[in-house]
Amino acid sequence: MDEDNKRLVAVVTGASRGAGKGIALALGAAGATVYVTGRTQTEGDAPLPGTIHSTALEIDALGGRGIAHACDHADDVQVKALFDRVANEQGRLDILVNNATCLHDQLIEKGPFWEKPLDLVDILDVGLRSAYVASWHATPLMVKQRSGLIVFTSSYGANCYMHGAAYGAQKAGVDKFARDMAVDLRPRGVAAVSIWMGLLRTERTKRVWDTHPDQYKNLALAAESPDFTGKLILALYRDPQRLEQSGQVLIGAETALRYGITDIDGKQPPSYRDWMGGPVQAHPAIIE
Repeated sequence: MDEDNKRLVAVVTGASRGAGKGIALALGAAGATVYVTGRTQTEGDAPLPGTIHSTALEIDALGGRGIAHACDHADDVQVKALFDRVANEQGRLDILVNNATCLHDQLIEKGPFWEKPLDLVDILDVGLRSAYVASWHATPLMVKQRSGLIVFTSSYGANCYMHGAAYGAQKAGVDKFARDMAVDLRPRGVAAVSIWMGLLRTERTKRVWDTHPDQYKNLALAAESPDFTGKLILALYRDPQRLEQSGQVLIGAETALRYGITDIDGKQPPSYRDWMGGPVQAHPAIIE
């Protein structure tokens, strides 16, 4: 256990499985108290494995403290209750990871957006709007202590065509949240960043790889573990100059090189900047 992080308090949204679970485990392994949010409480209630309770138990086993909190991030009342609980139980919040995202099963199907189900656009409710609402509730806790880090999980789809218009708009949107929230937060000691993750080894992608093993073979070999982004977030939080990076959109693989971080298998995940482009940083103009 990392002695410096015994009292570090984090909220990771959408952490029953996937990126959120990996991030929560990485923070828990450093001794953090991690509130794990999501809708799945019982194995089998969702088409993919994982629950908020199993993630919390794994955090405990790693030396942290996992606290499962059932929350539908489409419901503002439930989100308020989450942060009221954090305030009452901890009195502080050091890290918020906005990861909860509505990913439709047909997201990666080929075809134009109008031939896919309309409810793919739900990613703008849980994924974009939900990240704003969570940040709105979390920020007063951080401003009060004049420190904290808000992270948005994003991807190269913010810049290039990936999975269609709704997915791209959500990723571009959270990148913009990081840029603009940072303007308000920087004078108050709080940082906000967006992190582009690479292809992840998650329950969802493994299901796709098992169905199309030849199509994704090469990409699977270079895929990141979900824990990798959690290690980056921890390094960013520990960085005494983290406010200098506030408002930036970061490629996770490139940030890892700066901090000397490798994945859990010892590999260095690649940056896909040359293939899919890089983030456009904010213009310095500020119009009140």
